[in-house]
Amino acid sequence: IPQFEDVKFEAASLLSELYCQENSVDTAKPLLRKAIQISQQTPYWHCRLLFQLAQLHTLEKDLVSACDLLGVGAEYARVVGSEYTRALFLLSKGMLLLMERKLQEVHPLLTLCGQIVENWQGNPIQKESLRVFFLVLQVTHYLDAGQVKSVKPCLKQLQQCIQTISTLHDDEILPSNPADLFHWLPKEHMCVLVYLVTVMHSMQAGYLEKAQKYTDKALMQLEKLKMLDCSPILSSFQVILLEHIIMCRLVTGHKATALQEISQVCQLCQQSPRLFSNHAAQLHTLLGLYCISVNCMDNAEAQFTAALRLTTHQELWAFIVTNLASVYIREGNRHQELYSLLERINPDHNFPVSSHCLRAAAFYIRGLFSFFQGRYNEAKRFLRETLKMSNAEDLNRLTACSLVLLGHIFYVLGNHRESNNMVVPAMQLASKIPDMSVQLWSSALLRDLNKACGNAMDAHEAAQMHQNFSQQLLQDHIEACSLPEHNLITWTDGPPPVQFQAQNGPTTSLASLL
Repeated sequence: IPQFEDVKFEAASLLSELYCQENSVDTAKPLLRKAIQISQQTPYWHCRLLFQLAQLHTLEKDLVSACDLLGVGAEYARVVGSEYTRALFLLSKGMLLLMERKLQEVHPLLTLCGQIVENWQGNPIQKESLRVFFLVLQVTHYLDAGQVKSVKPCLKQLQQCIQTISTLHDDEILPSNPADLFHWLPKEHMCVLVYLVTVMHSMQAGYLEKAQKYTDKALMQLEKLKMLDCSPILSSFQVILLEHIIMCRLVTGHKATALQEISQVCQLCQQSPRLFSNHAAQLHTLLGLYCISVNCMDNAEAQFTAALRLTTHQELWAFIVTNLASVYIREGNRHQELYSLLERINPDHNFPVSSHCLRAAAFYIRGLFSFFQGRYNEAKRFLRETLKMSNAEDLNRLTACSLVLLGHIFYVLGNHRESNNMVVPAMQLASKIPDMSVQLWSSALLRDLNKACGNAMDAHEAAQMHQNFSQQLLQDHIEACSLPEHNLITWTDGPPPVQFQAQNGPTTSLASLL
């Protein structure tokens, strides 16, 4: 039937969606390819089907085929005179190249996207949403590289951009070019996404109260949206937000809350097998970090080992190995395993990832190990490297940790003045973050330093502070360990457990924590 193209292509699109829901992806692909082949005279459907097939390949982790299709789409959009949709195809391709770590190809592509977006004159909401897409890619690229300071101008632009969008009214004027009939994300989803990258930045930079504030805003918005909208991307946003705020809570000394939020992530993952397969490694990593905070080192090791088994993501792998190394250092009798781990994250040569932040952390772990072995000069060299790198990119937590450890080394060496010069700024920075364990450590050092120098008043004040931090941490520790969710620390395989049995009080040793 002539003039019936739309119905034919919509049928193909819906049928392939149905096949995918029934897990018959291999039946859906040829159907979409055939529809793409015969739809070149119908720009809207041709673009939409290309996006759909690229999405299918992406879900199957075949990013190379997806990138090829998006490239075809960009060229087609250029030919039919739709610069807007060309930008959408190119930005989507840029996103996949970032996921594949093909940074050589990403840079020229993003530069081209930037030019297209700036030169495009059309519907203001569509233009701003392209800018949001472009800036989100830039910001996440910087954060992946651990460049917390360099990202600030981009992040600021992104936040201004989303404010502009929220003041614009959705005009119902349809674009004259049918190839322009696409939206990247609804306005409300973009708002949550900008909150999310702001939280990622605040967490990496060590502005934990700011991270908390934006997480609360984003989660409130998500709750409202989920009442009306069952889009799976909302659950992904929610899980990523929770992953970041859980790490913040462990630092600020709110382990019980962190544990309940880990349990919340488990529940979200139970509802969606895809969400679970994408976040299983992160879940075990978070449980490993929780185990360290409550001093269950065997469980921490088991959790990190499970996470390493489940991830292919280079940065996450390096993050897990760094934390596992810290567990082996604390256990003190795992030298063989520790040496082989440290060799794999050697910051001096062949460091496996390009992340500035993780490389700085690798120097810190080396410094910590040298300190425990009594090789103080070597430890100082490593820690000065960490400080140089963390100062360059405003990595506040690494700065605070390095300062307090250097202070400890100088104290052991009997150089009290130099020790004081390190510990005082460490304490100030730790209070600003706020990082509970660095505050505990600093206050203990200040107490001993002042005692050694005969400053009785200051020593008394520091002892009082240390006592307060110890009490807070102790209470939180007892509360966390007596929650039924504490049993999650024994889960290392398969889907997350559904129910938790209550514990009879804490089962972990507190002495070494304090």
